[in-house]
Amino acid sequence: MSDIRVFVNAGVVDLPAGANVTDALRAADSSLLDKIAGGTAYVTDGRGIEIDPSTPLESGAILRVVVRARARSADADA
Repeated sequence: MSDIRVFVNAGVVDLPAGANVTDALRAADSSLLDKIAGGTAYVTDGRGIEIDPSTPLESGAILRVVVRARARSADADA
């Protein structure tokens, strides 16, 4: 399998084919994973649409991690 190149925030990471969003974040800045797990951040694709950390990636994917002002509450009003 060949490597893929993915853009995370302002950086570039090279990953093995079949990698997912979590793999990319771990390679770019593993502290971001704690923020996502804690609900204080989320990941968007190049279009700004929120995506799941388990989403598989293709070469050239653009990911942005957005840090929330407050942690998301499971029972927050819509």
